[in-house]
Amino acid sequence: MNPLGAPRFAGTWLALLWLVWSPPAQDTSAVVHAVLFYSPSCGHCYQVITQDLPPLFDLYGESLDILGVDTSAAGGHQMYQAAADRFGLSAERRGVPMLIIGDLVLVGSEEIPEQLPGLIEMHLARGGLDWPDIPGLEEVLRSIAAETTGTPATGSTNEPVPTTVATASGVTAGLGRAGALNEGVLYVDLLARLAADPWGSALSIGVLVGMIGMVGWIGVRAWQGRVHPAPIRGRRGWLILGLCLTGLAVAGYLAFVEVARVEAVCGPIGDCNAVQTSRYASLFGLIPIGAIGWIGYVLIGIAWWVGAYGRGRPREFAPGALLGLTLAGTLFSIYLTFLEPFVIGATCLWCLTSAAVTACLFCLAATGGDAAHRPPRRLARTVKETS
Repeated sequence: MNPLGAPRFAGTWLALLWLVWSPPAQDTSAVVHAVLFYSPSCGHCYQVITQDLPPLFDLYGESLDILGVDTSAAGGHQMYQAAADRFGLSAERRGVPMLIIGDLVLVGSEEIPEQLPGLIEMHLARGGLDWPDIPGLEEVLRSIAAETTGTPATGSTNEPVPTTVATASGVTAGLGRAGALNEGVLYVDLLARLAADPWGSALSIGVLVGMIGMVGWIGVRAWQGRVHPAPIRGRRGWLILGLCLTGLAVAGYLAFVEVARVEAVCGPIGDCNAVQTSRYASLFGLIPIGAIGWIGYVLIGIAWWVGAYGRGRPREFAPGALLGLTLAGTLFSIYLTFLEPFVIGATCLWCLTSAAVTACLFCLAATGGDAAHRPPRRLARTVKETS
Protein backbone atom coordinates (compact mmCIF):
# COMPACT_ATOMS: atom_id res chain seq x y z
CA MET A 1 0.00 0.00 0.00
CA ASN A 2 1.33 3.43 -0.91
CA PRO A 3 1.51 5.52 2.24
CA LEU A 4 1.11 8.66 0.15
CA GLY A 5 -2.13 7.43 -1.39
CA ALA A 6 -4.33 8.85 1.33
CA PRO A 7 -2.87 12.34 1.12
CA ARG A 8 -3.13 12.27 -2.67
CA PHE A 9 -6.75 11.11 -2.42
CA ALA A 10 -7.56 13.87 0.08
CA GLY A 11 -5.82 16.47 -2.08
CA THR A 12 -7.82 15.39 -5.13
CA TRP A 13 -11.08 15.76 -3.24
CA LEU A 14 -10.07 19.18 -1.92
CA ALA A 15 -9.30 20.32 -5.46
CA LEU A 16 -12.67 19.05 -6.69
CA LEU A 17 -14.46 20.80 -3.82
CA TRP A 18 -12.65 24.06 -4.64
CA LEU A 19 -13.70 23.83 -8.28
CA VAL A 20 -17.30 23.17 -7.30
CA TRP A 21 -17.71 25.70 -4.50
CA SER A 22 -15.32 28.50 -5.45
CA PRO A 23 -17.01 31.55 -6.96
CA PRO A 24 -16.49 32.13 -10.66
CA ALA A 25 -13.78 34.59 -11.63
CA GLN A 26 -15.08 38.10 -12.13
CA ASP A 27 -15.29 39.25 -15.73
CA THR A 28 -12.74 42.04 -16.06
CA SER A 29 -14.56 43.39 -19.13
CA ALA A 30 -17.81 43.86 -17.19
CA VAL A 31 -18.96 47.44 -16.69
CA VAL A 32 -21.56 48.81 -14.28
CA HIS A 33 -23.39 51.90 -15.55
CA ALA A 34 -25.28 54.37 -13.38
CA VAL A 35 -26.68 57.89 -13.61
CA LEU A 36 -26.18 60.55 -10.95
CA PHE A 37 -28.45 63.60 -10.79
CA TYR A 38 -26.85 66.56 -9.00
CA SER A 39 -27.08 70.31 -8.60
CA PRO A 40 -24.05 72.65 -8.60
CA SER A 41 -25.42 74.46 -5.53
CA CYS A 42 -25.99 71.28 -3.49
CA GLY A 43 -23.54 70.65 -0.67
CA HIS A 44 -24.56 66.99 -0.42
CA CYS A 45 -23.89 66.54 -4.15
CA TYR A 46 -20.47 68.11 -3.69
CA GLN A 47 -19.70 65.64 -0.91
CA VAL A 48 -20.79 62.60 -2.94
CA ILE A 49 -18.85 63.59 -6.07
CA THR A 50 -15.67 64.83 -4.42
CA GLN A 51 -15.41 62.44 -1.46
CA ASP A 52 -17.53 59.31 -1.93
CA LEU A 53 -17.19 58.51 -5.63
CA PRO A 54 -13.42 59.02 -6.27
CA PRO A 55 -12.39 56.01 -4.09
CA LEU A 56 -14.85 53.84 -6.05
CA PHE A 57 -13.42 55.06 -9.35
CA ASP A 58 -9.90 54.30 -8.11
CA LEU A 59 -10.97 50.82 -7.00
CA TYR A 60 -12.98 49.73 -10.04
CA GLY A 61 -11.38 51.81 -12.79
CA GLU A 62 -12.99 51.21 -16.17
CA SER A 63 -15.48 48.79 -14.65
CA LEU A 64 -17.49 51.70 -13.26
CA ASP A 65 -19.14 54.27 -15.51
CA ILE A 66 -21.30 56.99 -13.99
CA LEU A 67 -23.01 59.70 -16.00
CA GLY A 68 -23.72 62.95 -14.20
CA VAL A 69 -26.80 65.00 -15.02
CA ASP A 70 -26.89 68.63 -13.91
CA THR A 71 -30.42 69.36 -12.74
CA SER A 72 -29.84 73.11 -12.75
CA ALA A 73 -29.92 73.03 -16.58
CA ALA A 74 -33.30 72.95 -18.24
CA GLY A 75 -32.69 69.65 -20.02
CA GLY A 76 -31.18 68.05 -16.94
CA HIS A 77 -34.13 69.08 -14.79
CA GLN A 78 -36.53 67.70 -17.35
CA MET A 79 -34.69 64.36 -17.38
CA TYR A 80 -34.66 64.32 -13.57
CA GLN A 81 -38.43 64.79 -13.42
CA ALA A 82 -38.94 62.08 -16.03
CA ALA A 83 -36.72 59.67 -14.07
CA ALA A 84 -38.53 60.42 -10.80
CA ASP A 85 -41.86 59.75 -12.48
CA ARG A 86 -40.61 56.58 -14.17
CA PHE A 87 -39.41 55.06 -10.88
CA GLY A 88 -42.44 56.28 -8.93
CA LEU A 89 -40.60 58.41 -6.35
CA SER A 90 -42.73 60.05 -3.69
CA ALA A 91 -42.45 63.74 -2.92
CA GLU A 92 -40.35 62.99 0.17
CA ARG A 93 -37.85 61.00 -1.93
CA ARG A 94 -37.38 63.59 -4.65
CA GLY A 95 -34.10 65.37 -4.14
CA VAL A 96 -30.45 65.44 -5.11
CA PRO A 97 -28.03 63.81 -5.14
CA MET A 98 -30.00 60.96 -6.71
CA LEU A 99 -28.23 57.96 -8.21
CA ILE A 100 -30.04 55.38 -10.35
CA ILE A 101 -28.36 52.01 -10.81
CA GLY A 102 -30.43 49.37 -12.54
CA ASP A 103 -33.92 49.48 -11.03
CA LEU A 104 -32.78 50.98 -7.73
CA VAL A 105 -32.81 54.66 -6.77
CA LEU A 106 -30.46 55.95 -4.07
CA VAL A 107 -31.15 59.42 -2.68
CA GLY A 108 -28.95 61.52 -0.43
CA SER A 109 -25.39 61.61 0.83
CA GLU A 110 -26.04 58.67 3.18
CA GLU A 111 -27.75 56.09 0.95
CA ILE A 112 -25.32 56.49 -1.97
CA PRO A 113 -22.02 55.80 -0.12
CA GLU A 114 -23.64 53.11 2.06
CA GLN A 115 -25.30 51.02 -0.67
CA LEU A 116 -23.45 51.77 -3.92
CA PRO A 117 -20.26 49.71 -3.24
CA GLY A 118 -22.25 46.53 -2.55
CA LEU A 119 -24.40 47.06 -5.64
CA ILE A 120 -21.31 47.52 -7.81
CA GLU A 121 -19.81 44.26 -6.54
CA MET A 122 -23.06 42.37 -7.11
CA HIS A 123 -23.54 43.57 -10.68
CA LEU A 124 -19.89 43.06 -11.63
CA ALA A 125 -20.17 39.45 -10.44
CA ARG A 126 -23.21 39.08 -12.71
CA GLY A 127 -21.37 40.38 -15.77
CA GLY A 128 -22.09 44.09 -15.64
CA LEU A 129 -25.13 46.36 -15.75
CA ASP A 130 -26.57 48.42 -18.60
CA TRP A 131 -27.75 52.01 -18.32
CA PRO A 132 -30.97 52.49 -16.34
CA ASP A 133 -34.25 52.96 -18.17
CA ILE A 134 -34.56 56.74 -18.01
CA PRO A 135 -36.62 58.64 -20.60
CA GLY A 136 -34.35 60.64 -22.88
CA LEU A 137 -31.11 59.02 -21.66
CA GLU A 138 -30.48 57.09 -24.89
CA GLU A 139 -30.60 60.28 -26.96
CA VAL A 140 -28.23 62.04 -24.57
CA LEU A 141 -25.75 59.15 -24.73
CA ARG A 142 -25.82 59.26 -28.53
CA SER A 143 -25.21 63.01 -28.43
CA ILE A 144 -22.25 62.63 -26.07
CA ALA A 145 -20.74 59.83 -28.17
CA ALA A 146 -21.14 61.87 -31.35
CA GLU A 147 -19.45 64.92 -29.83
CA THR A 148 -16.59 63.04 -28.17
CA THR A 149 -15.80 60.21 -30.60
CA GLY A 150 -17.69 61.07 -33.75
CA THR A 151 -19.37 57.65 -33.72
CA PRO A 152 -22.92 56.72 -32.77
CA ALA A 153 -23.48 55.42 -29.26
CA THR A 154 -24.89 52.00 -28.57
CA GLY A 155 -25.50 52.33 -24.84
CA SER A 156 -24.55 48.69 -24.29
CA THR A 157 -22.17 47.32 -21.69
CA ASN A 158 -20.08 45.68 -24.43
CA GLU A 159 -19.51 48.98 -26.24
CA PRO A 160 -19.72 51.53 -23.44
CA VAL A 161 -20.43 55.15 -24.19
CA PRO A 162 -17.65 57.64 -23.36
CA THR A 163 -18.85 60.04 -20.69
CA THR A 164 -15.72 61.94 -19.75
CA VAL A 165 -16.60 65.35 -21.16
CA ALA A 166 -19.25 67.78 -20.05
CA THR A 167 -21.23 68.22 -23.24
CA ALA A 168 -24.73 67.75 -24.64
CA SER A 169 -25.72 71.42 -24.50
CA GLY A 170 -25.15 71.68 -20.76
CA VAL A 171 -27.59 68.91 -20.02
CA THR A 172 -25.13 66.32 -18.81
CA ALA A 173 -21.61 66.02 -17.49
CA GLY A 174 -19.71 62.77 -17.36
CA LEU A 175 -17.91 61.68 -14.23
CA GLY A 176 -15.84 59.23 -16.24
CA ARG A 177 -14.43 55.79 -15.53
CA ALA A 178 -11.03 57.04 -14.48
CA GLY A 179 -12.63 58.94 -11.65
CA ALA A 180 -11.23 62.27 -12.75
CA LEU A 181 -13.65 65.09 -12.12
CA ASN A 182 -13.32 67.03 -15.34
CA GLU A 183 -13.53 70.77 -15.46
CA GLY A 184 -17.16 71.78 -15.59
CA VAL A 185 -18.51 68.56 -14.10
CA LEU A 186 -19.37 70.06 -10.74
CA TYR A 187 -18.55 73.63 -9.84
CA VAL A 188 -19.64 74.58 -6.35
CA ASP A 189 -18.09 77.93 -5.44
CA LEU A 190 -18.74 80.13 -2.47
CA LEU A 191 -21.31 82.30 -4.21
CA ALA A 192 -23.27 79.25 -5.39
CA ARG A 193 -23.52 77.88 -1.87
CA LEU A 194 -24.60 81.21 -0.46
CA ALA A 195 -27.13 81.65 -3.26
CA ALA A 196 -28.69 78.27 -2.46
CA ASP A 197 -30.10 79.78 0.77
CA PRO A 198 -29.53 83.55 0.67
CA TRP A 199 -31.63 84.56 3.68
CA GLY A 200 -30.39 81.69 5.80
CA SER A 201 -26.80 82.37 4.76
CA ALA A 202 -27.16 86.06 5.62
CA LEU A 203 -28.54 85.19 9.05
CA SER A 204 -25.85 82.62 9.83
CA ILE A 205 -23.09 84.96 8.66
CA GLY A 206 -24.54 87.72 10.86
CA VAL A 207 -24.53 85.42 13.89
CA LEU A 208 -21.01 84.28 13.02
CA VAL A 209 -19.69 87.84 12.75
CA GLY A 210 -21.39 88.76 16.02
CA MET A 211 -19.83 85.84 17.89
CA ILE A 212 -16.36 86.49 16.47
CA GLY A 213 -16.64 90.19 17.33
CA MET A 214 -17.76 89.43 20.88
CA VAL A 215 -14.94 86.93 21.45
CA GLY A 216 -12.44 89.43 20.04
CA TRP A 217 -13.74 92.22 22.29
CA ILE A 218 -13.58 90.04 25.39
CA GLY A 219 -10.13 88.86 24.33
CA VAL A 220 -8.87 92.46 24.22
CA ARG A 221 -10.32 93.08 27.67
CA ALA A 222 -8.65 89.92 28.94
CA TRP A 223 -5.33 91.11 27.49
CA GLN A 224 -5.78 94.35 29.44
CA GLY A 225 -6.49 92.38 32.61
CA ARG A 226 -10.07 93.55 32.80
CA VAL A 227 -11.80 90.16 32.56
CA HIS A 228 -12.61 88.27 35.76
CA PRO A 229 -15.19 85.49 36.26
CA ALA A 230 -18.46 87.12 37.24
CA PRO A 231 -20.14 86.00 40.48
CA ILE A 232 -23.22 83.85 39.91
CA ARG A 233 -25.84 85.73 41.87
CA GLY A 234 -28.72 88.14 41.58
CA ARG A 235 -30.33 88.94 38.25
CA ARG A 236 -27.22 87.81 36.39
CA GLY A 237 -27.47 84.36 37.93
CA TRP A 238 -31.17 83.96 37.06
CA LEU A 239 -30.52 85.13 33.49
CA ILE A 240 -27.78 82.52 33.19
CA LEU A 241 -30.20 79.86 34.41
CA GLY A 242 -32.87 80.93 31.90
CA LEU A 243 -30.43 80.82 28.99
CA CYS A 244 -29.12 77.46 30.16
CA LEU A 245 -32.62 75.96 30.22
CA THR A 246 -33.29 77.36 26.74
CA GLY A 247 -30.09 75.79 25.45
CA LEU A 248 -30.98 72.47 27.06
CA ALA A 249 -34.34 72.44 25.27
CA VAL A 250 -32.85 73.32 21.87
CA ALA A 251 -29.92 70.90 22.12
CA GLY A 252 -32.21 68.17 23.42
CA TYR A 253 -34.48 68.54 20.40
CA LEU A 254 -31.53 68.45 18.00
CA ALA A 255 -30.15 65.36 19.72
CA PHE A 256 -33.56 63.67 19.33
CA VAL A 257 -33.67 64.54 15.61
CA GLU A 258 -30.17 63.21 15.02
CA VAL A 259 -30.56 60.00 17.04
CA ALA A 260 -34.10 59.13 15.91
CA ARG A 261 -33.34 60.22 12.32
CA VAL A 262 -36.59 62.15 11.99
CA GLU A 263 -37.21 65.37 10.12
CA ALA A 264 -36.79 68.54 12.14
CA VAL A 265 -39.45 71.22 12.30
CA CYS A 266 -37.86 74.05 10.35
CA GLY A 267 -38.84 77.68 10.15
CA PRO A 268 -39.37 79.85 7.06
CA ILE A 269 -35.61 80.39 6.68
CA GLY A 270 -32.95 77.77 6.13
CA ASP A 271 -32.99 74.00 5.79
CA CYS A 272 -32.52 72.33 9.18
CA ASN A 273 -32.77 68.82 7.76
CA ALA A 274 -29.99 69.40 5.25
CA VAL A 275 -27.72 70.38 8.14
CA GLN A 276 -28.85 67.52 10.38
CA THR A 277 -28.27 64.91 7.66
CA SER A 278 -24.84 66.19 6.70
CA ARG A 279 -21.68 64.46 7.83
CA TYR A 280 -20.99 67.38 10.16
CA ALA A 281 -24.03 66.51 12.30
CA SER A 282 -21.95 64.07 14.33
CA LEU A 283 -18.45 64.06 15.79
CA PHE A 284 -16.24 61.35 14.25
CA GLY A 285 -19.43 59.94 12.74
CA LEU A 286 -20.45 58.59 16.18
CA ILE A 287 -21.54 61.30 18.62
CA PRO A 288 -24.41 63.59 17.54
CA ILE A 289 -23.57 67.27 17.83
CA GLY A 290 -26.89 67.87 19.57
CA ALA A 291 -25.92 65.40 22.31
CA ILE A 292 -22.59 67.18 22.78
CA GLY A 293 -24.42 70.50 23.14
CA TRP A 294 -26.88 69.00 25.62
CA ILE A 295 -24.04 67.67 27.79
CA GLY A 296 -22.38 71.09 27.63
CA TYR A 297 -25.52 72.83 28.88
CA VAL A 298 -25.85 70.28 31.68
CA LEU A 299 -22.31 71.10 32.82
CA ILE A 300 -23.09 74.82 32.62
CA GLY A 301 -26.18 74.22 34.77
CA ILE A 302 -24.10 72.36 37.36
CA ALA A 303 -21.63 75.24 37.47
CA TRP A 304 -24.53 77.66 37.96
CA TRP A 305 -25.99 75.60 40.82
CA VAL A 306 -22.64 75.31 42.60
CA GLY A 307 -22.00 79.04 42.19
CA ALA A 308 -25.45 79.97 43.45
CA TYR A 309 -26.00 77.45 46.25
CA GLY A 310 -22.66 75.79 46.87
CA ARG A 311 -20.34 76.33 49.81
CA GLY A 312 -16.63 76.77 50.31
CA ARG A 313 -14.03 76.20 47.60
CA PRO A 314 -16.40 74.72 44.98
CA ARG A 315 -18.43 77.91 45.04
CA GLU A 316 -15.29 79.98 44.53
CA PHE A 317 -14.26 77.92 41.48
CA ALA A 318 -17.74 77.86 39.92
CA PRO A 319 -17.49 81.26 38.09
CA GLY A 320 -14.17 80.23 36.53
CA ALA A 321 -15.63 76.88 35.46
CA LEU A 322 -18.62 78.66 33.96
CA LEU A 323 -16.32 81.01 32.04
CA GLY A 324 -14.26 78.12 30.66
CA LEU A 325 -17.30 76.05 29.65
CA THR A 326 -19.03 78.93 27.88
CA LEU A 327 -15.80 79.93 26.10
CA ALA A 328 -15.33 76.38 24.78
CA GLY A 329 -18.98 76.24 23.72
CA THR A 330 -18.75 79.58 21.93
CA LEU A 331 -15.62 78.61 20.00
CA PHE A 332 -17.23 75.32 18.97
CA SER A 333 -20.39 77.20 17.94
CA ILE A 334 -18.29 79.53 15.79
CA TYR A 335 -16.86 76.52 13.97
CA LEU A 336 -20.29 74.93 13.44
CA THR A 337 -21.86 78.22 12.32
CA PHE A 338 -19.05 78.71 9.79
CA LEU A 339 -19.80 75.31 8.26
CA GLU A 340 -23.44 76.09 7.53
CA PRO A 341 -23.13 78.82 4.86
CA PHE A 342 -19.61 78.12 3.59
CA VAL A 343 -19.40 74.30 3.58
CA ILE A 344 -22.83 72.70 3.94
CA GLY A 345 -24.71 75.37 2.02
CA ALA A 346 -27.71 75.30 4.38
CA THR A 347 -28.72 76.97 7.62
CA CYS A 348 -30.33 75.48 10.72
CA LEU A 349 -32.29 77.95 12.87
CA TRP A 350 -32.14 75.58 15.84
CA CYS A 351 -28.34 75.51 15.58
CA LEU A 352 -28.12 79.30 15.30
CA THR A 353 -30.35 79.63 18.36
CA SER A 354 -28.07 77.36 20.36
CA ALA A 355 -25.01 79.28 19.15
CA ALA A 356 -26.55 82.62 20.18
CA VAL A 357 -27.50 81.23 23.61
CA THR A 358 -23.97 79.95 24.19
CA ALA A 359 -22.45 83.27 23.13
CA CYS A 360 -24.76 85.18 25.52
CA LEU A 361 -23.79 82.86 28.36
CA PHE A 362 -20.12 83.50 27.62
CA CYS A 363 -20.70 87.25 27.62
CA LEU A 364 -22.47 87.07 30.99
CA ALA A 365 -19.73 84.87 32.46
CA ALA A 366 -16.90 87.11 31.21
CA THR A 367 -18.29 90.57 31.99
CA GLY A 368 -19.20 92.09 35.33
CA GLY A 369 -16.60 90.25 37.35
CA ASP A 370 -14.09 93.10 37.09
CA ALA A 371 -16.34 95.22 39.34
CA ALA A 372 -15.50 92.97 42.26
CA HIS A 373 -11.77 93.58 41.66
CA ARG A 374 -12.13 97.35 41.28
CA PRO A 375 -11.37 99.46 44.40
CA PRO A 376 -14.27 101.47 45.87
CA ARG A 377 -14.68 104.99 44.45
CA ARG A 378 -13.98 106.69 47.80
CA LEU A 379 -10.82 104.68 48.31
CA ALA A 380 -9.66 105.34 44.77
CA ARG A 381 -10.23 109.09 45.25
CA THR A 382 -8.26 109.08 48.54
CA VAL A 383 -5.35 107.26 46.93
CA LYS A 384 -5.36 109.77 44.08
CA GLU A 385 -5.40 112.79 46.44
CA THR A 386 -2.57 111.50 48.63
CA SER A 387 -0.44 110.71 45.61
